[in-house]
Amino acid sequence: MKHIAFIGLGNMGGPMAVNLQNKGFIVSAFDLSAAALEKAAAAGVRAARSAADAAHGAEAVISMLPAGKHVAALYLGDDGLFAKLPKGALVIDCSTIDAAAARQVAGAARDAGLAMLDAPVSGGTAGAAAGTLTFIVGGEAADLERARPLLEAMGKNIFHAGGAGAGQTAKICNNMLLGILMAGTAEALALGVKNGLDPKVLSDIISKSSGRNWATELYNPWPGVMDNAPASRGYAGGFMSELMLKDLGLAEETALQSHAANPLGALARNLYEEHVLQGHGQLDFSSIVKRFHTLN
Repeated sequence: MKHIAFIGLGNMGGPMAVNLQNKGFIVSAFDLSAAALEKAAAAGVRAARSAADAAHGAEAVISMLPAGKHVAALYLGDDGLFAKLPKGALVIDCSTIDAAAARQVAGAARDAGLAMLDAPVSGGTAGAAAGTLTFIVGGEAADLERARPLLEAMGKNIFHAGGAGAGQTAKICNNMLLGILMAGTAEALALGVKNGLDPKVLSDIISKSSGRNWATELYNPWPGVMDNAPASRGYAGGFMSELMLKDLGLAEETALQSHAANPLGALARNLYEEHVLQGHGQLDFSSIVKRFHTLN
């Protein structure tokens, strides 16, 4: 496969499309944002006039969209891409949506004679830019092998979680834990700072102690502790708090449907809901530290 359509050029999708282009694939892309299209085009990606234009003649379609309703609108119905793609085309949805919706879209793809994978990602905007993302894949093993060269151009780790929708379930579990860890890390740092500790020193201590986690080591929520973290650039350009709230909501819905306990996930969701309602939805999710400490 050489000709790839990429739909959705946000903070994650844009760098992913560029990595594909840089690895020798011919990428036609579309996004509703003219600025996102222009940025991708400057890196060599072909800017399409529409999703259908991007997918015309493509052997595979990759999407990275905010929510399940956007995925359904892109692929389903008489005007959706499933009605336009040739039989046997490969579709990879890297959005994070609920597993039931992923299974529904995968079923429609199968009915249309298409191969589809749900392949949400982990690794953040830094991983998207560096091409080191983790792909958590649901779908048929044979379809994953077809997709592997594409995924390897954008990521470092590829896991086959199971059948259709399994990738989404695993991703939701991961992001629920991530939301809990980030809120806990922010609370611990705020407590230390309020009692006279230097946030960098405390972060270094935690990173070498039993409280170590991804947030303290790679994505610290306190401004100035890590130069490359969103916290040190005004919480811009990362994984938005409103998207973390969405994912925590998906985890809570999944827990309710499966009669699973979800006390910490529900608490994290409540914290992020309050954070978003206070006007911080567009900021990176590490800005939850504002819930615990007033920053300059």
